[in-house]
Formats: sequence, structure tokens, C-alpha cells
Amino acid sequence: MVDLIDVPRGMKVIRSVVVKRLQSGIFAEVFLVLNNGQYEAALFLNDKYKPGPPIPNPLDTPSELHSHWMGVRPSIGFTPEEAERILSEVAYENSVHKKKMQDRWQKGDA
Repeated sequence: MVDLIDVPRGMKVIRSVVVKRLQSGIFAEVFLVLNNGQYEAALFLNDKYKPGPPIPNPLDTPSELHSHWMGVRPSIGFTPEEAERILSEVAYENSVHKKKMQDRWQKGDA
């Protein structure tokens, strides 16, 4: 496996799920990871971890090309097929290992 940069402490990288080359020439790769006791997706740009939601989130205004996004500054768009593959991989691993996925992304302390 590639040497990944800035992987958060405690995050275990399992396998690559989606790889795409962006128009800018940057490689975006989503890995299945074990983090905080659950399986999630993690975004890496040119092998460097980028924080963001643990699964692709639907776009407010999807286009023909992109229906979901991950990452923060920059956000990366995913096609419906790419998003479905990522979501399926995460759901499958959590199901097999009897883990309940909790998306804590942008949840307040209410």
C-alpha cells in the first residue's frame, strides 16, 4: 500500500474503494477505514488525508456529473456510481462486523 500522509491517530486504513484523477491533475482516492469503532470512508488527495464527512453526502444541487461530495477545502464531487460504491462498501463492512454507522459530521453539541 502507498505511504499515506496525515492519517489520523487511531485510524486503520483497510483498502482503496475509489480512485479518480481530477481535472486539476490531482489524484483523489477514497479508502475504507476503521475509525472510532466503525467503518467509514476517508478521502486522500495525492495520498494526503483530507478531513470531512465519513461517507459521501448528497449535494444540495446535484448535477448530471456529481451527486455527492466528500472533503473540506477542497470538496470533491462524486458521480452517483462512485458514491454508491463507497456507501455500499461502508455499509457492508459495518454490517458484517455488526457495527452501527454513526455520521457525527457537523453535529453540534446540542
